[in-house]
Amino acid sequence: MGRVEGKVALVTGGGSGLGAADSEALAREGASVVVTDVKLETALAVADRIGNGAVAMALDVSDEAQWIAVMQEIDARFGRLDVLVNNAGVVLSADVEDTTLEQYRWVNAIMSDGVFLGCKHAIPLMNKRDGGSIINMSSTGALLGYPIFFAYSAAKGAVRAMTKSVAVMCQEKGYKIRCNSVHPGSIETPMVQTAEGRIGQAKEIPDGVLPPGTPGHPKDVAALVLFLASDESRFINGAELVVDNAVTIRPF
Repeated sequence: MGRVEGKVALVTGGGSGLGAADSEALAREGASVVVTDVKLETALAVADRIGNGAVAMALDVSDEAQWIAVMQEIDARFGRLDVLVNNAGVVLSADVEDTTLEQYRWVNAIMSDGVFLGCKHAIPLMNKRDGGSIINMSSTGALLGYPIFFAYSAAKGAVRAMTKSVAVMCQEKGYKIRCNSVHPGSIETPMVQTAEGRIGQAKEIPDGVLPPGTPGHPKDVAALVLFLASDESRFINGAELVVDNAVTIRPF
């Protein structure tokens, strides 16, 4: 207990899936969690469940005015921000030929623009106190070729690159802020269920080491997010950390 005691953490897309699991892990280890989601009711449900003073706020990550308002509210309520988890995301199943420009812009507005805006507006608040840790949710889609998830992969590739730029900039400017990207493979979440055409049909994920082809559990990603949020990971910066049960290194 207490690995992130006293820290204030903001999680986007915290109303379900990975965001909910991240919020739960951070709260369990002592953080005051600001659970944000475009659907306020889902964020409220998670905040109520995890307790420890968690609060819920509505946030459309593609809207800069909403980012500014959320940061102002966090500053007024807590006076600090120590952890940002840029997790909000959407999935679109279409290759480059079938993706419309409108769809491409929609996906990237959430997962590319949203991460940009989160980093941009979190850094000044983190700098008011002791710095912090920015954790950007990318994907194995940024590392492998997934034709059917063209727009999604493009956005996650942008997240991968932005993360490194932010990490180096913070070092060069003397900010005590680390920035890393997390690259999950298939994780059993509502987003993956939607992508696989089985909405509401969750798979049971067993304990222990998982065989190839088995999706991971949200807690598998949340454990890494918790580590990156804590001071235990102080020497990890600008890294891309893959959570995929060896999918990206298999030779076949």
